[in-house]
Amino acid sequence: MKKINLCFSILFFIATIVFIISLFSSQSFLEWAFERHQNQLSWYIRPLFLIPFSYFAFKKNLLGISLTIFLLFTSMIWFGKPENVNPQIIAFLEFEKNWLISEWNFNKIFFASLVPISFFLLGFAFWKRSLLLGILILVIIAIVKILWSLVNAGNSAMSIIIPAITGLILCIAIIYFFWKKEHKDYS
Repeated sequence: MKKINLCFSILFFIATIVFIISLFSSQSFLEWAFERHQNQLSWYIRPLFLIPFSYFAFKKNLLGISLTIFLLFTSMIWFGKPENVNPQIIAFLEFEKNWLISEWNFNKIFFASLVPISFFLLGFAFWKRSLLLGILILVIIAIVKILWSLVNAGNSAMSIIIPAITGLILCIAIIYFFWKKEHKDYS
């Protein structure tokens, strides 16, 4: 069973990489994906994937971790393009899309590398059963995302603040609830 789980874990990690490469290698796919990402439902659910990610890290379940990462990345295309879109959302997503496809330099590599590093650190914290460190990392992820967006995208970044803070509060509350429940079961 462990070999099957490992195979499926690798499969979902590869599928995530293929999805990301597809975004960067096909302008039409990138445009289609970002049009669908204008639907703010995807903005609100994306942070919530950090809950199962943290849970599966706590359970040391690599298959759950890899599946959650795949679902998080692909969730940007799950919802249809909305009919009416706030101009700030359009401007922010245009900034993000242009940032992603622009020339890669040290600054961009550094900030892009923060995504896998933050996943690793969050997973490590819960793998090692550290609630405080896990919550601290969640807070840092949200703050860095908001600050990076405000500094680089200007006023259009205001559109991510409510979804980011809402997601952070829900993540902390739900993770804390399950943490208490899990540790109550061991007492």
